[in-house]
Amino acid sequence: MRRFNLTKPLILFCVTIAFILNLHTTSARAQSSAARIPVPLPTPQPTPTPEAAKTAAPSSDAAPTPENTAQAKAVLAKVLQTVGGQTYLQAKTQTGRGRFSVYVDAVAGLPAVFDDTVVYPDKQRTEFRGSTVRLIQVNTGDGGWVFDAATRTIKDLTAAQIADFRTALRASLDNLLRGEWRRGNDKATLSYIGRREAGIGRRNEVVRLTYSDGFAVEFEFGAKDNLPAKILYRRSMKKADDGDDPEAMKIVIEEDRFAQFINVGGILSPFVVDHYRDGKQTSRVNYETLEYNRPVADMVFARPTNLKNLMK
Repeated sequence: MRRFNLTKPLILFCVTIAFILNLHTTSARAQSSAARIPVPLPTPQPTPTPEAAKTAAPSSDAAPTPENTAQAKAVLAKVLQTVGGQTYLQAKTQTGRGRFSVYVDAVAGLPAVFDDTVVYPDKQRTEFRGSTVRLIQVNTGDGGWVFDAATRTIKDLTAAQIADFRTALRASLDNLLRGEWRRGNDKATLSYIGRREAGIGRRNEVVRLTYSDGFAVEFEFGAKDNLPAKILYRRSMKKADDGDDPEAMKIVIEEDRFAQFINVGGILSPFVVDHYRDGKQTSRVNYETLEYNRPVADMVFARPTNLKNLMK
């Protein structure tokens, strides 16, 4: 199954890139009506109000017990079987190409083309391209680098960028279904929350991962089709509109919604991932191609010693 953290670990990076692409493209045709392209939702889903989003967001109740942990495992067993079972678990790499769009006031900006390469569990290279822009970000566990062709620079990832990636891994479906949350030093507990309304005549099964530092992620799956529907979690971010205190923080609710599932080599994969913040859509990842288990050389993630190799 595709790496769901393109809109989470790289979400801040992607948003910046998409705006840069829009800026470069629209500078040559500032008045063009093509600067913003409305993109309809692939499936009709209710858009929650901020109040409704807060109600659906992870909370501190439903602490893990043997009973609800067993219920959660039963839900995940059905989901895993639906998305591909052992075929999904045995996938070692995932490569894909598609388009990434930023949304402002429910309208999509000009899409950026991307190529994404993943080696499970924690390596990812994402490249964005436009007519005058090319950016590459590589994450390798607790390290990585970023390349900007416009400025001809290559830099190590900052601590904040690495932390974003680690958060995204913790909140990814791969981390949940592959059982990475049970390994290493960053372990979590699993619990079953219950069923949640997901539209007229539809309900989602909800399970939660809670980490030792209190970070919690909720995963919603269709009660009838057992497909991934949503991921929700809270995170803190700076208040962009607080002129008095540039360090002021606020809590926001991040949400991913999945759609357009297609069977790729025996793995059901969502080709559309919409990201919401406090109930408002902020971006869309739309895959055009996706492939599993293509050989990926280690050099794909290695930091180049010569910028000329990246400028080609």
